Amino acid sequence: MTSRSEANMAALPLATAEVCDANPHLIMNGELRALQPIFQIYGRRQVFAGPIVTLKVYEDNVLIREFLEEKGHGRVLVVDGGGSMRCAILGGNPVQQAQNNGWAGIVVNGCIRDVDEINGCDIGVRALNSHPMKANKKGMGEKHVPVTIAGTRICDGEWLYADTDGILVSRTELTV
Repeated sequence: MTSRSEANMAALPLATAEVCDANPHLIMNGELRALQPIFQIYGRRQVFAGPIVTLKVYEDNVLIREFLEEKGHGRVLVVDGGGSMRCAILGGNPVQQAQNNGWAGIVVNGCIRDVDEINGCDIGVRALNSHPMKANKKGMGEKHVPVTIAGTRICDGEWLYADTDGILVSRTELTV
């Protein structure tokens, strides 16, 4: 597999198991990492991929909403919500907006709500679980910073590939 550097185009969906089988050298040198299997699958798009935008928040969803109001250009928003199980940091309205704005997917190290609404959206969403309580609205958090989720360090600008087998992060875009 080779890499290409058009960071505003959605990646071609690749089968994660096939990518792992074909690239043991990238796994060995740390350029290709698999997230631990802790995420639930939501949204109609079970397979998605794209360049990563990172965000770190805790029980606050203002910055998430701000990002998803922007044009997605096929990107994937990776949110480190600190693994909080005390409230939802993503709900149906921002996911609907993300779908309409061209985001490929959203991965949340935390909880979501409005699951039925999210499952009706043509976007990929991964989260730890669902929770009925809403998040704070203080606007606290950090944008475009390295985050560690599911045992894996993830940096802004890397590439994410998700399917029903799991989630991979690569330093560069992978092409067949």
